[in-house]
Amino acid sequence: MTHRLKTGLAMAMAVCLVSGGAMAQREREGGSQGPRAEARQVEPHPGPRGYSRVTEPPGWNARPSVADRGVYQHNFQAARPYQIGPYRRPSGWVNRRWAYGDILPPAYWAAPYVLADYWLFGLEIPPIGYEWVRVGADAVLVSTMNGEVLQVVYGTFF
Repeated sequence: MTHRLKTGLAMAMAVCLVSGGAMAQREREGGSQGPRAEARQVEPHPGPRGYSRVTEPPGWNARPSVADRGVYQHNFQAARPYQIGPYRRPSGWVNRRWAYGDILPPAYWAAPYVLADYWLFGLEIPPIGYEWVRVGADAVLVSTMNGEVLQVVYGTFF
C-alpha cells in the first residue's frame, strides 16, 4: 500500500471512532439523537375520511350445491377491466391463455390467487367445489378437486 492510502484509511477510521464515541456519550446522557430520532416518532393516523367499505351483496356466498356445467362452460370477455395490483405467476410457469376444459395446475389456484371477493369484479357466485382465481389478466373458475377450468372471463384485470 502506498503511504497516502494508509494515511487516508487511518484518518477515516479515526473519524468513525470519534463520531461513534460522541453518539454513545449522548445516548448515555439521554440527549437528543438529532433528526433521525424525530423521524422515528410516529403520529397516529385517523384513517381515510369519507370512505365506507363496500358491503357484500345479499346472498353473495350462497353457493349453488349443484353446478349445471352447460351453463358455465363458456369463455367470456370481461365487460370492464379492474385494477387490483401486480400479478406474479407461480415460479417456473409461463403465460398461457386458459379455456374451459383445461386442467389448471394447483400452483395457479393456491391461496394467493383465489378471488374471495369475486362479486367486486362482476363475477358470478361459484358453485360448491369451485373457486374464482386470478391468472394473469383473466378470472378463471376452477374446480378445487382436480383443477378443471369451468369458465374463463378474459381481461378482468389490467
